[in-house]
Amino acid sequence: MPYKEKNMQKWIPLLALGAFSNLALAADWQLDNADSKVSFISVKKGDIAEVHEFNQLSGTLADNGEFKLEIPLSGVNTGIEIRDKRMQTMLFEVANFPTLTLTAQVPAELVEKLKPGELLSTEIDGVLSLHGKTQNKRFELVVARLGPSSLLVTSQKAVIVNAEEFGLTDGVEKLREIAGLSSISKAVPVSFVLRLNK
Repeated sequence: MPYKEKNMQKWIPLLALGAFSNLALAADWQLDNADSKVSFISVKKGDIAEVHEFNQLSGTLADNGEFKLEIPLSGVNTGIEIRDKRMQTMLFEVANFPTLTLTAQVPAELVEKLKPGELLSTEIDGVLSLHGKTQNKRFELVVARLGPSSLLVTSQKAVIVNAEEFGLTDGVEKLREIAGLSSISKAVPVSFVLRLNK
C-alpha cells in the first residue's frame, strides 16, 4: 500500500473524532430531569400551605440563547393521588391543555463567560404558556457553572402565578367545592432548580 494511502487511513479516525467533538460542542444543553425540579405552593383555608411538584420536565438551551422548558401537567404530584387526578381534570384540563411551556432568550455570553465553579445572579424575561393563555414573566435567577458541560439554574425569588392570568379561576373554585374548603389561594409561588448538561 502506498505511503500516502496508509497515512490517510491513519488520519481518518482522528478526523472523524474531531468532527464528532465539534458536533458535541455545538449541541444544545439538555435538561436533566432526574436532577431538576419545579415546585409550587398552594395555600388553603387561609394559612395551610403545601408544597407540590411536577414529576416530568424537559427542556433545551441552544447556543444562541433560545431556552424552552416543557412540563406535562399530567405529572403534577401533590402527594395525594385523588388530588393529582382532580388537578389534572378540573384545574389544568390536561385533555385540552396538556403542557405548560416557558420560553426565554438567554444572553449567550452569560453562559459563555462563566467558568467552572463560578455563579452569577441575573434576570431574564420569559413567556409562560398555560391553559391556552400566555403571560410575560420576569425571572430572577442564579446560574452556576458546575463543570465544562453542566449548568445549574435556580430561582432566586419565587415567581407568582395567578390563576386569573391563565383562566384557572373556575378550576380553583371546583377544587375548593369538591374538597369542602373555605378557600384556596389563587396566587401561587413557583420555584425551580434546573440542571442542564451537554
